[in-house]
Amino acid sequence: MAKAEANKAVQQQDVTPSAGPFSAFERMVAWRYLRSRRKETVISVIAGFSFVGIMLGVATLIIVMAVMNGFRTELISRILGINGHIIVQPVDKPLTDYAQLAQKFAGVSGITMALPLVEGQTLASGRQGAGSGALVRGIRTEDLEKLKEVSTNIRSGDLTGFATGDGVLVGSRLAASLGISAGERITLVSPEGDVTPMGMTPRVKSYRVSGVFEIGMSEYDASIIYMPLAEAQAYFNADGIVQSIELFLQDPDKVDELRPKIEEAAGRQVFLTDWRQRNQTFFSALQVERNVMFMILTLIVLVAALNIISGLIMLVKDKGRDIAILRTMGASSGAVMRIFFMTGAAIGIVGTIAGVILGVVVCLNIESIRQFFSWVSGTVLFDPQLYFLSQLPAEMSFSETLSVVIMALVLSFLATIFPAWRASRLDPVQALRYE
Repeated sequence: MAKAEANKAVQQQDVTPSAGPFSAFERMVAWRYLRSRRKETVISVIAGFSFVGIMLGVATLIIVMAVMNGFRTELISRILGINGHIIVQPVDKPLTDYAQLAQKFAGVSGITMALPLVEGQTLASGRQGAGSGALVRGIRTEDLEKLKEVSTNIRSGDLTGFATGDGVLVGSRLAASLGISAGERITLVSPEGDVTPMGMTPRVKSYRVSGVFEIGMSEYDASIIYMPLAEAQAYFNADGIVQSIELFLQDPDKVDELRPKIEEAAGRQVFLTDWRQRNQTFFSALQVERNVMFMILTLIVLVAALNIISGLIMLVKDKGRDIAILRTMGASSGAVMRIFFMTGAAIGIVGTIAGVILGVVVCLNIESIRQFFSWVSGTVLFDPQLYFLSQLPAEMSFSETLSVVIMALVLSFLATIFPAWRASRLDPVQALRYE
């Protein structure tokens, strides 16, 4: 039967020993070996597992890398959205001339905003009586309006009370935990209060909630309160001074280029810290986790490639008689090697393509998929309280996706070399003798 098929193929394709590499005949034989036969069920199952393994490995790598990229991008945008890229702090004397300094810094090319700030830790309580730690940030009204991450994300209330100096803005999660809403009052307790003959007493003051904002990063929504600068200076015993001036740049990666210009504009000795220094540990940990996940998930593709090896070796043993017939009919060892190489490579190529398609589809619908599985399981997947973000982000990178595809194809091609070489070295006489 095998000999008749080979003769028919030779007649149809006019194959000779001088036929070029990867000819139509070689492709046809490779395709026949890929098709399922009843007596080759085990080989077909192994090939199927290899295909599924490569597809899932590639898709998982693409999805995980996209999610981690999106996670990092979202964190950077949220963190840098309300925090300055460069922080200017005093060294020899307090920042009493903060208004003039902020104007000078804002005039430096590459700086978009300069925000004088007063910050302090307080204990916040609402009508429910429960208390929660909060970070109060004193800021001017005109500066808060420029801070789009906050001013454009006010869910209830407005900036009217804040502008008049008798209201504060509260994060949505903090407001929910205290049981307050816009128009109600919040009580703040500062440990740095008034000095009395009995010692330092905590300062307690109640403020009307002018608005409730939601940035989308739970850590900030659950802890930050914005207060008018003049009121914050009075509350924290910092009349006429600020603790720092935060500078926002057009390009956050150009902090080193702007450092000399900022020091020159300051006209005195100042201490500068940038966003990379303040978050170095955090973003370094994200990078390490990203690299480790890539190496671990690559093992899925590697295991699938090993399945290709085992499946092809079994195929070579099963097709020994066919190989002998092809060799006696004039097929070169190179032709036999290319036939089995194409057989194994086809599994890797198709599996990689299917994995890329699956990965792209999942990345484009990642949030809907998360909500579906949360509904099915009855649990909150990607809890904002733990991961700081209100939804699951995914940002695909063309270079990373291309590297995943190349890696999967290279592993698949390497996995086919040994079985294909073994098939090309098969002795036709011995193969026919043991059939």
